Amino acid sequence: MSSNLINALYNFYDSPEIDLLVNDDTYAIAKLLPNINFIHQFSYKKKSENRWQQEKNLIKNIFRKYDLSINLTASDRSVIYSLFASKKSISAIEKNNFKSWWKKSLLSFYYYFDSNNHIMINNSEPLNCLKIKHDNIQKPLIISEFVISNLKKKLNFKGINDFLIFHPTAQYSYKIYPEYFRNKLLESLITLGVPILITGGNNEIDLQIKREIPKAKNIYNFIGETSLEEYFALSQLSLGYIGMDTLNMHIAASHNKPIFAIFGSTKLSIWSPWSNNLQKATKDNKPIQTYDKITVFQSSSLCNICGIPGCGHNHGNSQFPNSIEPEDVFNEVEKWYRQNTNKKNQ
Repeated sequence: MSSNLINALYNFYDSPEIDLLVNDDTYAIAKLLPNINFIHQFSYKKKSENRWQQEKNLIKNIFRKYDLSINLTASDRSVIYSLFASKKSISAIEKNNFKSWWKKSLLSFYYYFDSNNHIMINNSEPLNCLKIKHDNIQKPLIISEFVISNLKKKLNFKGINDFLIFHPTAQYSYKIYPEYFRNKLLESLITLGVPILITGGNNEIDLQIKREIPKAKNIYNFIGETSLEEYFALSQLSLGYIGMDTLNMHIAASHNKPIFAIFGSTKLSIWSPWSNNLQKATKDNKPIQTYDKITVFQSSSLCNICGIPGCGHNHGNSQFPNSIEPEDVFNEVEKWYRQNTNKKNQ
């Protein structure tokens, strides 16, 4: 979600060297971003094991190395990194003056991170600070023809041509549609007669879901069988995306694919799928809503802690706040698929 910012900086400053500082769990996608010279990594594991040594090494590597530093979060640590990296620094800060007064006085520019604005808009605010004109288009990453060609061979070997992606996994269990409802949805999806590719990674949560996926005609269980780069290619080749609120959903949005996204308590105003055609997303919490090619299903269950549906906080809860019926999801997918099929036949 920072690629729009990176590309605009790269073009405006005539191909500068741009380095990233990221948490190591995001390194796999960071290294696929274009126009990046080097990637510094911060590790939460190293922080717990040897915090001060990591801090010392990191600050040494970035100290006054840059002409400009931009920080996209309002956390104290990331603001300090930005201040160390360059004399000219831009950062998001909190609106709460008690937390942010010192940041205002030390930063060259600052902007308020607005939880009522999409992450795409928040991440583009530094461009406004620098008075750099830009659009709000989330461009897809460019994947090599070699990767795409190999993936096509793999699909052809299995007899797969057109297909839909079903991505049932997410980083946290509170974002994952329960097994019973997930399988009921799959039972309905296979009646469309189009291959359903189940995707996911190699972590413990994903592999557990891999074991739970039923075997059936037209279901192809690819969980743990593709790299992130191959997944970008799969998304590019797919008819559309069905699944959870996660990175893969945003990848589908960058490809302008039809999306059927299942949300739990995630705050839609920040993390709903971005529409490039409309250059906006949704801010409203509704059980079912459609904009452009995107349909969002949001759990309307009230949060047990704050009483707000889709509050944006899991409050330590590991359960998906389910009120989304598989039939509702399937009905929207089927309606779109039948309309799309009829147009092709015409």
